[in-house]
Amino acid sequence: MTTRIDTNRLGEMDVFVRVVELCGFSPAARALRLSPSGVSKLITRLETRLGTRLFNRSTRKLALTAEGSIFYDRCVQILADVDGAEREAAAGAVPRGRLRVNCNVAFSQWVLTPVLPDFLARYPEIVLDLVVSDVVVDLLQEHADVAIRIGPLANSSLIARKLGASRAIVVAAPAYLDQMGTPREPADLARHNLLGFGFSRLVEGWPFLGENGQVVRVAPQGNVLVSDGDTMRRLAVEGVGIARVARFQLEEDLATGRLVQLLEDYSPGEVEPIHAVYVGQGGVLPARVRAFLDFLTERVKVR
Repeated sequence: MTTRIDTNRLGEMDVFVRVVELCGFSPAARALRLSPSGVSKLITRLETRLGTRLFNRSTRKLALTAEGSIFYDRCVQILADVDGAEREAAAGAVPRGRLRVNCNVAFSQWVLTPVLPDFLARYPEIVLDLVVSDVVVDLLQEHADVAIRIGPLANSSLIARKLGASRAIVVAAPAYLDQMGTPREPADLARHNLLGFGFSRLVEGWPFLGENGQVVRVAPQGNVLVSDGDTMRRLAVEGVGIARVARFQLEEDLATGRLVQLLEDYSPGEVEPIHAVYVGQGGVLPARVRAFLDFLTERVKVR
C-alpha cells in the first residue's frame, strides 16, 4: 500500500514550525496571514490528533515539551524535503532563480565579491540578491537562502558548512603609536583608545595569554563603536585607535606599513571558524543553493 502525505498535515506542520520559530501564536498568525485564534485552534487540533501536548503554555511564555521538540525537528526535515523536491522537480537540475545571501561587510569586500563574477558566469540563470551587514539576521524572517557567519555559532536549527577559519589580530597605525605610545603587554591597553563594535557578539572581549597560559579577555573601551569590521579597519588606518580585526582584511595594510601588529607574543592563537549556514535539516537542497555552497567550498581561501 502506498503511503500518501496529506496536504493538510503538511499545512499543520508548517503552522506548528512557524509558531516555534517566531515564538508565539500571534507572530505566526501575522506571518501566515491567519488569525491568532485560528492558529491556536489548529495547534489544539494537532495536539488532539497526536494525543500529546506539544507546548507548555503560560500567560507570558510558550515553550516546547519534550515531545514537541522531537516533533519540531521532524517537521523541519519533512518540510525541507518536500520543498526541495518541489523546487527540483519544477526547476530541474539547472541552478536558476533568485538566491538571497546575507554576508558581513568585511567578508563580502575582501573574499566574496572578488569571486562572484566567476559564480555568476558559471550560473547565468541565478539572480543574486546580496545583503551586506554585520548584524546577524534571522534567515527565515529575512527570507535568506544562505548566510556567512564568522565566529562561534549559536545553537539553532540551521545547517552549517565550514568554509575555513579566520584569525583576528590587534593592530594600530604608526601615527597613533607615535602619539600615544606602543602597548607592550595587554594591561597597557587600559591607557589606549580601543575601537569596538556597537552590537553584542557571542564571545565578547579581546583574548590574550595571561599568567600560566590562561586566556584573559580585555573589553574594548574607546570613543568609537562601529557596525562592521571594515569601518573599524579604516578608522585604525586613520589613527583613531587600536583595533582587533580579521587578518584577511589586513594583508595590504600590513605589507605597506599602514598598520602594525601589536602584542603578537600574547596572542592565544585563537581562530574564528567561517561557516555558510542555511535553513533545513538535510535532504534535497534547491539547485541554486547547492551550487552556491559548492562554489564557496571550492573558491573561498581564508587564513
